[in-house]
Amino acid sequence: LALGYASGAKVAGNYLAIVARNFLIAATLAGIGLAGISVDWMFAHLQPVLVAYLVFIGGVLCPLAWLLGQTVPILTNLMKAERTGEASGLALYWSTLGSFLGSISLSLLVMQWLGVSAAVFACALCLLVGALLLARRNFKFWLFSGLTVAIAAGLNLQHEVTADTAYAEYVIGAVDLPGQNNPRAFWVNKSVASLIDDSDPPNYTRYIKHLRQILLDDLGFTGKDILVLGAGGFTLSHHEPLNRYTYVDIDPAIKAIAEKHFLREPTRGEFIADDARRFVATSERRFDAVVVDVYSSHTSIPSHLVTREFWAGTRRVLKPDGVLLANLILDGKLETPYARNLLATIDSVFGRCAVDVLHKARTQANVEVSCFASSRPGETGIYVDERNRADLDRVR
Repeated sequence: LALGYASGAKVAGNYLAIVARNFLIAATLAGIGLAGISVDWMFAHLQPVLVAYLVFIGGVLCPLAWLLGQTVPILTNLMKAERTGEASGLALYWSTLGSFLGSISLSLLVMQWLGVSAAVFACALCLLVGALLLARRNFKFWLFSGLTVAIAAGLNLQHEVTADTAYAEYVIGAVDLPGQNNPRAFWVNKSVASLIDDSDPPNYTRYIKHLRQILLDDLGFTGKDILVLGAGGFTLSHHEPLNRYTYVDIDPAIKAIAEKHFLREPTRGEFIADDARRFVATSERRFDAVVVDVYSSHTSIPSHLVTREFWAGTRRVLKPDGVLLANLILDGKLETPYARNLLATIDSVFGRCAVDVLHKARTQANVEVSCFASSRPGETGIYVDERNRADLDRVR
């Protein structure tokens, strides 16, 4: 952006034509480069992931900022003002006002009502309209603009999704699972979040079955209050009348999407649209169990939901004899720094927790962590032949 300001300051003539050209190129970059299918392709095929980040930032985001950053200094040359300060002040006024209104309208209106893909297309379309208003009647310019609109519309408006909100892209569709009756999956940002079928009782994902076994069989929960952070497909409480469930998810639309397209029936339990960290930090309610299942995609937990402060918040809303159950996606061998540090972070709040790896042979596995509010982190030691306190510790 700074380089764009500097480049725009060097333009000495033909102002409107240059801005129109920049708008056209920026519209092409935004409509194609920011489309979900394009970003997915980059991160799926450009490995390691750092290469994908470099291509996306260097090939899409930085050129966009550079091109659009030239706009204000170029158009300042056309402003009629007696003083340089007056011209620059008015330019900054309109630039700041436009940035504010544009960001607010996109995030709170377009993304909320029509989704992220529609917002990307709206940006490209507005840039093209601006380019055509500034450009002279040039057949090639108009032809390229038309092609850009068509391609941007095809990439952003024609992909098959069940719902596209400001928080996620949802797809519900049939899957082929042998031995199941009409199974269907609930995809969130192209990652399977939940599974269900029409059997009686229904089949669910393996980790949901594991969580149910802990809550209902191992702990014998009946008439308990269970908080679920991250709604997914609402399958944890599906056909489970023994306990009271409260779901917290940041997307207000996820409940209606799951009921209409995935469960095909009303969800069981209370739903609260809120950020998980904010809820555990401010709620006055206390729960017998907290289930953490906060994924924006198959392998991505929002970074503010992995810190010690967040896990301390989950402990805060637990009753004294409550239990924390966390569904994590980690490497099956728990060898990576991310896996070790995340588990160590949880242990620093709850003390030693139980860890169950459900898919040990996979690169990415469901890892279920169980912690009790009655436990406390404490100092540990290592048993060695020279000083072995195992027998003493056993009777403490």
